[in-house]
Amino acid sequence: MPESQRETETGEVERDRQQRDKGNKSSHNIVSVISQFADDNLSLVRNISTGLAVAGVIIIARSIKLITKFQAAHEIPAHFIERNVSLRGKVLSITEKGIEVEHVPIYLPILSPLLSKKQDVSTSPLLVHLAGVELTPEGKKWLQTNLAPAEPVWLKLISRKDATLHCLVSQSKQGSMWSCCVNEEVLRLGLARSAPITGVLPDSRLYWRLHKRLHRAEVKAERKGQGLWKEESLWERTSKAVRDNALFRLMRRIFKRT
Repeated sequence: MPESQRETETGEVERDRQQRDKGNKSSHNIVSVISQFADDNLSLVRNISTGLAVAGVIIIARSIKLITKFQAAHEIPAHFIERNVSLRGKVLSITEKGIEVEHVPIYLPILSPLLSKKQDVSTSPLLVHLAGVELTPEGKKWLQTNLAPAEPVWLKLISRKDATLHCLVSQSKQGSMWSCCVNEEVLRLGLARSAPITGVLPDSRLYWRLHKRLHRAEVKAERKGQGLWKEESLWERTSKAVRDNALFRLMRRIFKRT
């Protein structure tokens, strides 16, 4: 190989090496400048990072309605009901229409106070019906006694019809770490009858799972003869038959006139 050609190739290699060294030095200088800036302004960088993190959490929380207070059935997203999400609340009152519950959203120490200032402070209750349950008058009295005002409950969303939410309502028993399903409890005590589950397709998996669960509680009350399944004694049946007898009623009217 001619000497001139070798010198040319050697020169090109040397220039490539110098360019790479120069590029590496430039990259190193940029990294050094950024690192030095971060060190000199550490508190500023931390504040920016914290601000971005908080903004991200706010966006996520608001997008999935974690800290939103629902004051009407129509405000609850459809996918909450489709996924049978559980909401926390506290009982306000028991009415002829159902249970009035104030929704208590998840509380996040920093975010909740910030967002609550932007929300309406007025409180409107959610109207809740026990899904798959037809209460007796005694059952309504039982609810008024056992679901006292401010009683914390969990509402497992099953369906929504007009302004009413059909839910499985759970409450924590005093002195116990376990929760009690109110729907099952009133059936187990014979204070209600099982009923079709509103808003759920009869041939769906959810419908039969809930129906089986509630029917099992109703059967227990029937077997034990509790509540509306309580059998009258022989004396009670005899007394009722006598009172309903036409001759007995006629004799009572005669004696009253005399």
